[in-house]
Amino acid sequence: MQRTLLALLIGAVALGVSTSAHHSFAAHYVEDQMVSIEGDLVQLEYRSPHSWIHVNAKDDTGVLRQVSAEWASAPRLKQWGVSEETLKPGDHVIISGSPSRDPSEYRMHLKGIRRPADGWQWSGPSARR
Repeated sequence: MQRTLLALLIGAVALGVSTSAHHSFAAHYVEDQMVSIEGDLVQLEYRSPHSWIHVNAKDDTGVLRQVSAEWASAPRLKQWGVSEETLKPGDHVIISGSPSRDPSEYRMHLKGIRRPADGWQWSGPSARR
């Protein structure tokens, strides 16, 4: 009986920790604003809990910066038809999303992406691929 209670307690604590560890995007991004960047893909980190796209793009002053865009988890992207093979380094992309609350971080919360070379685009979970 004590082992069962201990196992239930450990399970409840583990569930609580993983649930509270997930952050709100609004804590890091200005969700009611949208920005767009255009540049060349450096890397796609296809992983959980969130995938990341890193793009070399010019800022408002014309300086080339590496901008990181936070996306959904790999399993979620796979459900939406986006695989590790969808985007490759060197792809020219246009990304739209919510800017970071700290502009010096050069980050954004990705809401849409398109690759003009072939017309591929993703603009949310209901996007057609």
